[in-house]
Amino acid sequence: MAPAELNPPVIAYIGLGANLGDLPRTLREALAAMAALPGTRVLAVSGAYRSAPVEAGGPDFLNAVAQLETRLPALDLLDALQAIELAHGRERPYLNAPRTLDLDVLAYGDVRSSSPRLSLPHPRLHQRAFTLLPLLELQSNLQLPGLADLPDYLPGVASQAIERLDLSLQPS
Repeated sequence: MAPAELNPPVIAYIGLGANLGDLPRTLREALAAMAALPGTRVLAVSGAYRSAPVEAGGPDFLNAVAQLETRLPALDLLDALQAIELAHGRERPYLNAPRTLDLDVLAYGDVRSSSPRLSLPHPRLHQRAFTLLPLLELQSNLQLPGLADLPDYLPGVASQAIERLDLSLQPS
């Protein structure tokens, strides 16, 4: 693996979510950890959204999306995000289990790929209000490979329970 500083910078969008523990604190700490990754800086963070679990039970989630500029290759970024999840007590006892922290690579530049470890753009980002609304908040004209204009997907998520909160997730 080449040192991160040798790779060109890429804009990546990361979905953040948690529904166990101190949710705002966890998301703030995750953002600070992402900002500390080699060759990476957090450019913007959406507002915080409370959403009901999708295809799962448990308490409501606190969600947001971060826009990063990173020189890490996509799989190295994924590995780093999973290490941050583990540091926050993430367990995967079963599919869609409640979680202390969930970090998903939603998009990585113009990369379009499908592999067992990482599909880009995230295959369900346009079907879930908790990713679509924060993404559009950050960039209303975001174009992602293989998808229509993101606002075109809003009617499909209109029935999902979600609320934007008056809560800053900026790390202190």
